[in-house]
Amino acid sequence: MTYEEALDNVYGRLVLGMKPGLERIQALLDRMGRPQDKLRFVHVAGTNGKGTCTTLTANVLKECGLRVGLYISPFVLEFRERFQINGEMIPKEELIEEVEFLAPIADEFEKNGDQVTEFEFITALALHWFARKECDIVVLEVGMGGRFDATNVIPVPEVAAIMSISFDHTAILGNTLTKIAFEKAGIVKEGGCLVLYPEQDPEVVDELRQICRERHAAFFQPDLSQVKEVECSIEGTTFQVDGLTLRTPFLGEHQVKNAVTALEVLRVLKGRGWPVTEDAVKRGFSTAFIPARMEVISRDPLCLLDGGHNPGCAMALRGALEQFVPQRKVAVMGMMADKDSHEALRILGPLFSHIVTVTPEGLRALPAEKLAQTAGEFCPQVVPAQTCGEAIAQAMKDLGPEDALIVCGSFYLAGEIREQLKAKLENLRW
Repeated sequence: MTYEEALDNVYGRLVLGMKPGLERIQALLDRMGRPQDKLRFVHVAGTNGKGTCTTLTANVLKECGLRVGLYISPFVLEFRERFQINGEMIPKEELIEEVEFLAPIADEFEKNGDQVTEFEFITALALHWFARKECDIVVLEVGMGGRFDATNVIPVPEVAAIMSISFDHTAILGNTLTKIAFEKAGIVKEGGCLVLYPEQDPEVVDELRQICRERHAAFFQPDLSQVKEVECSIEGTTFQVDGLTLRTPFLGEHQVKNAVTALEVLRVLKGRGWPVTEDAVKRGFSTAFIPARMEVISRDPLCLLDGGHNPGCAMALRGALEQFVPQRKVAVMGMMADKDSHEALRILGPLFSHIVTVTPEGLRALPAEKLAQTAGEFCPQVVPAQTCGEAIAQAMKDLGPEDALIVCGSFYLAGEIREQLKAKLENLRW
């Protein structure tokens, strides 16, 4: 099997969509020798902030000298980003080996009328690889929700974390914050412990506190009154918490709250005997990197790439743009059809003098023409483009040396356009 054939085998299961329930993934892992029972976990759910929390936590644990697995969703640049150990993606040959091992088992399930979905397949693959590589601990990001997410097949984690909760996937998770919180709280297991993002709707906090009481789980929530922002710029953020000065390359007020949540996770781990030190925290926070999370692609002209795809992400991006990007702004935007594009544009559209829309890759992509119609309600100048290259060219026509280019709306778009953006801006001569 070649690497391309391995990817085709995985992607071929995408058409199966989402099928709630843990029975298939449990049965699949039983056939694989229950690799999840050989591992210890940090489990992270939430609407927004999961990627930052998992990345910071894993990077610090690596700096502590541990062998750390990291499982993320979605990937931005390459499929192998989903599976990492100490910051290194799974080698292509090892991915092939895992698919060759797992595919016949999954195919046997299909013959028996019980099809394995793509996310179940890659979650099983990740757990088997992490166990085979003897990871000390795995930082596991939930795909969607929590209660019926395939990652929730794991035993009681060392610590569970729930990040900022807002409205997303409402058709599946529910149309109230309490219902969504209940679904995400599925990762809180009997006798476990939960770290909760510090700024939540009161009904979310009440729901999660009650669930922790019912499941005899310890409840932790960072105290923002102990947090002081020291310096914030387009280069990142420095803040103090309980006398500890930390810097992250991530910008925006929300990223401080994400970082403080990760710090609380690490403190809980230290209390459980894990070798977490202040020096490791400082190194791990300062060297963390996530592509397409308000990523600075270029400084002359300023170009920011952000893959956030729901209204919460749009609010975070708006706050960062208002704080750090006062100049005239031109946008390239693409979104998925199942996201709330109207609300995202209501939040972001008025910030831009010109928006170029584009259709990202993927079956769920919203056509550029439809996105342009919505964008026209909030921005005076909107034009759809046929390709990413055309979208960049259209935006650059209207971009002056003092202006900023903002590319946003979808991780699918970010992955598709990132290298084209870098090449175009690196060779730019005003």
